[in-house]
Amino acid sequence: MPEAPTGTYRVQIRPDFDLRAVLDIVRYLASLGVSHLYSSPLLQAVPGSSHGYDVVDHTRVSTELGGEPARRELMAGLRAVGLGLVVDIVPNHFAVGRPEHNRAWWDVLRCGPDSDHAGWFDIDWTSGPLLLPVLDDDPAALHELRFVNGELVYRGRRFPVAAGTGHGTPHQVHERQHYRLVSSRRSGVDLNYRRFFAESHLAGLRIEDPEVFRAVHQEVLRWYAAGDVAGIRVDHPDGMRDPTGYFERLAAAAPDAWLVAEKIPQPGEDLPDWPVAGTTGYDALREVCGLFVDPTAEPAFTALGDTPAGGWREAAYQARREVVTSMLGSELRRLSRLTPEVPDAADALAELLSSFPVYRGYLPYGREYLEQAVTATLNRRPELAAAVARLVPRLEDPDDELALRFQQTSGAVMGKGVEDRAFYRWSRFVALNEVGGDPSRFGVSVEEFHEACARRQRRWPFGMTSLSTHDTKRGEDVRARMAALSELPSRWARLSGRWLGVVPVPDRNFGQLLLQTAVGAWPIEPARLREYAVKAGREAAVWTNWEDPDRAAEAAVSAAIDRIHHDPGLRAEIDRFAAEIRPYGWSNSLGQKLVQLAMPGVPDTYQGCELWDDSLVDPDNRRPVDFASRRALLARLDTGWLPPIDATGAVKLLVTSRVLRLRRERPELFGGYRPVYADGPARCHVVAFDRGGAIAVATRLPVGLRRAGGWRETVLPLPTGEWTDLLTGASYHGVARLAEMLNRYPVALLGPGA
Repeated sequence: MPEAPTGTYRVQIRPDFDLRAVLDIVRYLASLGVSHLYSSPLLQAVPGSSHGYDVVDHTRVSTELGGEPARRELMAGLRAVGLGLVVDIVPNHFAVGRPEHNRAWWDVLRCGPDSDHAGWFDIDWTSGPLLLPVLDDDPAALHELRFVNGELVYRGRRFPVAAGTGHGTPHQVHERQHYRLVSSRRSGVDLNYRRFFAESHLAGLRIEDPEVFRAVHQEVLRWYAAGDVAGIRVDHPDGMRDPTGYFERLAAAAPDAWLVAEKIPQPGEDLPDWPVAGTTGYDALREVCGLFVDPTAEPAFTALGDTPAGGWREAAYQARREVVTSMLGSELRRLSRLTPEVPDAADALAELLSSFPVYRGYLPYGREYLEQAVTATLNRRPELAAAVARLVPRLEDPDDELALRFQQTSGAVMGKGVEDRAFYRWSRFVALNEVGGDPSRFGVSVEEFHEACARRQRRWPFGMTSLSTHDTKRGEDVRARMAALSELPSRWARLSGRWLGVVPVPDRNFGQLLLQTAVGAWPIEPARLREYAVKAGREAAVWTNWEDPDRAAEAAVSAAIDRIHHDPGLRAEIDRFAAEIRPYGWSNSLGQKLVQLAMPGVPDTYQGCELWDDSLVDPDNRRPVDFASRRALLARLDTGWLPPIDATGAVKLLVTSRVLRLRRERPELFGGYRPVYADGPARCHVVAFDRGGAIAVATRLPVGLRRAGGWRETVLPLPTGEWTDLLTGASYHGVARLAEMLNRYPVALLGPGA
């Protein structure tokens, strides 16, 4: 097994925070306690990209990030402070929205199937010219096409012209090409190239082809060979034709690299036996955050919205069914073209995809998920039994083209249908609506958490754990404050009901989403909340959407947000309630941070989250981070200062740095996992575990703890020996009273005493 990091720190590198800017923070990161910088993609992306996932050239470092010279400077800086580098790579897709920036795609457009790069992309040339959905939805849109300097130009977008075809009117030249510019609305109908999810500007790569694999990985593997890369995070392997084969090839090419897969397992789902250290940690996120949610509040929150008769399962099914027959219609049509002999094939395939319980199977691994989808389909649509019976043998065959493409498509259906639609509709308790989460499971018990950690220690002890990522729907501390709402269900029902009576919103479900989000991030600037609300509404696609936004409805929601902020009485009431629950949110934040950093796995800290983080969904979570203030606070902590639990978030920095430093300096203390159980009247309010010499202790459900009178005589029996709390310096042995141990902070990190 390659050597794993002891802790990573994710940085979103972008044109306004480039590689040289990252160089300025490497000493701070080393002092924080991480072992590795974990970077967003570094290869050349579309000019102006703020995230790097729209790569256009795999052979060079992005010039906007500083290029190869800046990368080398960063590597020298990392080595100087003893840090390694984990890089994020994007092998599943290529950015093609601006063809002039992607030489391979440009050549395919110019030469068609005869292009040297035609095999790079998953294009169905048998269905005619390559369709590019770039035009306005107007029959006259092509009248704007121009022929300039030997190229076709539409509203600033340039397209190549095949040799010998550049004569006549722009329309005539266009008709002679290997591609056709079509309405953007056709992207969900009849495109003939595989995409990343439903993003037409991101074309799927045939990474299973050895030539494509070499071309896509040559630069990153050059860094690895030079000793510059210690780990690789692989984006979206579920879109690949053969993820298992891909990871085997990557592991062979980089045998000493720490590899993690951006795989989003559902509760109870395990990772196939790939040659990787594990996933990027969305399963851990669900388990950790769920610990701080009170399950007894489920009925009260269920009553707040308009829930479908079938609950979350029905809501998720309906959303998946919508996307597979609309924005992913091109993918469904391509599947159905493989089964012309089966009547109702498209309908049956849509039902199977909509009923698939996880992101994808990896035949023969995961065959049971197909069986579950078949059962659900037959129960819902018995009239499709004949079609399903003819499809199943092919869908079970790992070598059948239909099965291979079905597996590639199911992940997109889950991603777009659940993550980007159902999560914005089902607003019973939105802290649970997180990537990798299951909103039907209202919280995680202490026993369930311990079982999950023991399983992770056995199976994937060096996989990544996370609380926040660039893809999460809200920051970790927003979820932590929302968790406090679960302990105040009646209070929340009264307050939110009254607020919604004076703040008009499109429906009760969206109203709950908006108010829970606002309180979770309060105080939040109106512009940030407006941007979030519009995105949430369009993703949900109930009263507005991306394709045909209802500007009037969106304006009404913006007006509602203005009223939240500017109505004196309403604003004062929200201020009071947010101030009341803020201490409980801080307690939950510290608890979940300690647990995530200390539990089995390699903990990642998303940029800025060592202090309180009130971020919402992207692009909000890519806002600039004030590293100067963090550096100053850390220096003060290192003088022995024990900070109060206050708005500075210094106490979270204390917890983060002390756990990360201990993991880096004493990794032998984190080699096992054993639950530690408290005794006494408040034992259900603590979660504790021994990692083999380091013991984490965290308060959970703090509102209920206060109501019950605090810790009282609750004690925590400790293993033999002297123990020191590395947060406060206090010493313990034998049986420790939690009222004493958790008096200053709601968490403790115990290490062997001096």
